[in-house]
Amino acid sequence: MTAANKVIFGVFMPQGWKMELRSIPDDQAKWAKAVEIAVRAEQLGYDSIWVYDHFHNVPKPAHEAVFECWTTIAAISQRTSRIRLGQMVGCNLYREPALLAKITSTIDVISGGRLDWGIGAGWYENECRGYGYEFPAPKDRIGMLRESVEIVKSMWSEKETTYNGKYYKLDRGNCDPKPVQKPHPPIWIGGGGEQLTLRVVARHADYANFGGTVEDFKRKKNILAEHCVAVGRDFDEIKLTWSPEVFMRETQKELDAAGSQSLWGHPLEQWKATSLVGTPEQVSEKVAEYVGLGCVGFVPWCADYPDTTTLDLFAAVAKQFR
Repeated sequence: MTAANKVIFGVFMPQGWKMELRSIPDDQAKWAKAVEIAVRAEQLGYDSIWVYDHFHNVPKPAHEAVFECWTTIAAISQRTSRIRLGQMVGCNLYREPALLAKITSTIDVISGGRLDWGIGAGWYENECRGYGYEFPAPKDRIGMLRESVEIVKSMWSEKETTYNGKYYKLDRGNCDPKPVQKPHPPIWIGGGGEQLTLRVVARHADYANFGGTVEDFKRKKNILAEHCVAVGRDFDEIKLTWSPEVFMRETQKELDAAGSQSLWGHPLEQWKATSLVGTPEQVSEKVAEYVGLGCVGFVPWCADYPDTTTLDLFAAVAKQFR
């Protein structure tokens, strides 16, 4: 496998959003465990470590610690040296685009050029209300996302940025330092909207991140290709990735005993359809199926955190695709 078509394997670190740290009573101990697992991911050879951009727990607020994404990434950048750092995906509603440009360029510099910038339109209305942010209609959220990406890309590269959009206006915005990566850090855009969000992906993304089933992946890939034709973009310039949950055990007996680990309460078969659940052999087969569909990146969340059984087993699967 050449460098051009190398399959990349990232993994989320625990940060509390899915209440995965609730078994640890002390907040500082929760953070210590999160750092420990992020460092372990680098040692295991993962290509990237990821965090969610959320403030409240899911499936509902539970007063459990959730570590904020950008401060978490900044801290982890100083505890690691090789692994790439990303958000899957940042919520555009939570920060003005000029501030995002400043944050992301700073992260890229202090990490030595390891940022993968993930961005999406935002969907968690509960958080917006809880933190005092507006929650516009979907069409407006997508419009804001498009303008935000345009502003960030300009501020990463231009000496000054003046922008007069429908949602954002800037007058001679400065962003220094500039990112280390040229022409800019990779842009990952995620979201479920097939007509509006995927059109923004077609125009601006280096990576398109999908969730869901194999059939969902096929459909979104085809729709994205149509959008690329419409906007005059070469579809092959965009790398396709998948972010499922992952849960692995050495034997089928252990898997059967564990049953569904879905945070959302989905039955086992439904959970398996949208996730990587199985023995190393079973997970390898499913990864290979997605690779055959054109997927070049996997960024799962380990459903057994803070245990690292799945983290370790999936790292071994990744090595088979190097």
